[in-house]
Amino acid sequence: MVVCICNAIREKDLRAAAQKGAATPSSAYAQMGCKARCGQCVSFARQIIQSETATA
Repeated sequence: MVVCICNAIREKDLRAAAQKGAATPSSAYAQMGCKARCGQCVSFARQIIQSETATA
């Protein structure tokens, strides 16, 4: 599923970033070499990262 349309970031990309230590959407996006643009995705990205770190 696409989470961030502006940067074409998929859910699996966010989960991988969280597994590599990203604790926030901005740190996850930085790992991928981008940043949130319009901000519509930030709350959903935060939920995905939290769920990934909770199961780790």
